[in-house]
Amino acid sequence: MKIQQILAVLLAHYRAALIAFVVALAAGVAIVLLLPKKYLATTTLVFDVKSPDPVAGTLLPVVPGYMATQLDIIKSDRVTRTVIRLLKLDQSPTVKQQWESAVSGDGDLMKRVSSLATEGSPAAGKLSLETWLTQLLLRGLNVGVASGGSNIISISYTASDPSFAALIANAYAQTYIDANIELRVDPARQYARWFGEQGKVMRENLEKAQAAYSNFQQQNGIVAKDEQLDAETTKLSDLYAQLSAVQGQTAEAKSKQKSGADTLPDVMQNSIVQSLKTDIVRQEAKLQEASGNLGINHPQYKRMEAEIAALKQKLAEQTRQVTKSFSTSSSVGVDRESELKAAISRQKAKLLELKGQRDRLAVLQRDVDAAQAAYDSVTKRYNQTNLESQVTQTNVSVLNPAIEPTHPASPNLPKGMLVVVAAALAIGGGIAFLLEFLDRRVRSTDDLADMLQLPVLAVIERPYKPSRFLPFRRRRAAIALR
Repeated sequence: MKIQQILAVLLAHYRAALIAFVVALAAGVAIVLLLPKKYLATTTLVFDVKSPDPVAGTLLPVVPGYMATQLDIIKSDRVTRTVIRLLKLDQSPTVKQQWESAVSGDGDLMKRVSSLATEGSPAAGKLSLETWLTQLLLRGLNVGVASGGSNIISISYTASDPSFAALIANAYAQTYIDANIELRVDPARQYARWFGEQGKVMRENLEKAQAAYSNFQQQNGIVAKDEQLDAETTKLSDLYAQLSAVQGQTAEAKSKQKSGADTLPDVMQNSIVQSLKTDIVRQEAKLQEASGNLGINHPQYKRMEAEIAALKQKLAEQTRQVTKSFSTSSSVGVDRESELKAAISRQKAKLLELKGQRDRLAVLQRDVDAAQAAYDSVTKRYNQTNLESQVTQTNVSVLNPAIEPTHPASPNLPKGMLVVVAAALAIGGGIAFLLEFLDRRVRSTDDLADMLQLPVLAVIERPYKPSRFLPFRRRRAAIALR
């Protein structure tokens, strides 16, 4: 349909279209003016994602979807129910009357409430009232991020009372901050309880390990772990040194015993032997002198020979005694060697026993160290989680609290009027086209050509009186040829 045809239809039914426009405009304006006023209050929260953890001192990790998770927490039933209890909305008589009216008038809602509440339970009425209030509050709540990538969340609430809207928005902000702390503190409390119980078990294990260590020390008389073992090792080394020395002396004595007595240094260096040899040499010299002066048969010569024989006998006797001492030393060395070997065997057995005790003691010490390390680790985690369970700070703070709005957010009169005018124009045009559809007429050459599917050759217009409503039209008569 061409623009000329549209204008022709509107012109033909302008009275009806004008009436419909006026009626629709009046009705729209009335509706806009009579709509209940809604006030919007907004509070904003800022997240300090760069603040360190107050207990661990490390930066808090920013995981993907963190802000979206916080939005869901704000809109959760837990936060909403806390707001209800904080503001004591469930104790308001007006709210209870509204709830009773809504429940009695809505069968589906009544069924849902009945399914949530146990019949005959004292808390059934309160539970159903909280459920209804939760659904009611969530309808007016709007939560979102201020801008893309921003760390600011806006909490808006729409209500017919401006003070109530601001009160609810601020309550949601404060309740969310408290819930944020609780969501962090509650797991820490559970961990603290668990680590506390584990700490008791670890302490008992440590006490048992220490008791076993002490009992083993007392039973075996172990005062120091390494000093006694070192002393016994030194003692064994001394025994080995003594054995080596005795074996050397015994071998030397046996070797001397097998050698000639006259060539032995011990015999030659013996003072008595030397004195006897000197006396013998001196007496032999005297004897030789006497043999030349007195003769060999002289009594004095005989006496000197007897003295020399006696000296030689003493020398032989002394030599035998010195030589016999080697045999005695050899037998004593053998006995001493046997004693030292037995002592070394006993010392080895004692050392092996001490080493076994030390190994057992080392095992018990490792048990004590492991139990101590486990206890220290659990104690450290308990102290940390216990501190975290007492944290009353969070990285969320109120940037702009909600204030009581002075102007309603809806209805918006300028926008509402524009919508009403547009709707009235659409209704007026629609009425004109509806009437045209019910009573279709030829109003232009284009209508005639479309209807007959034939070309229009000429148009003859007759003069007529101008309409009093349309004084701008003129009389004209023309013949138009095509």
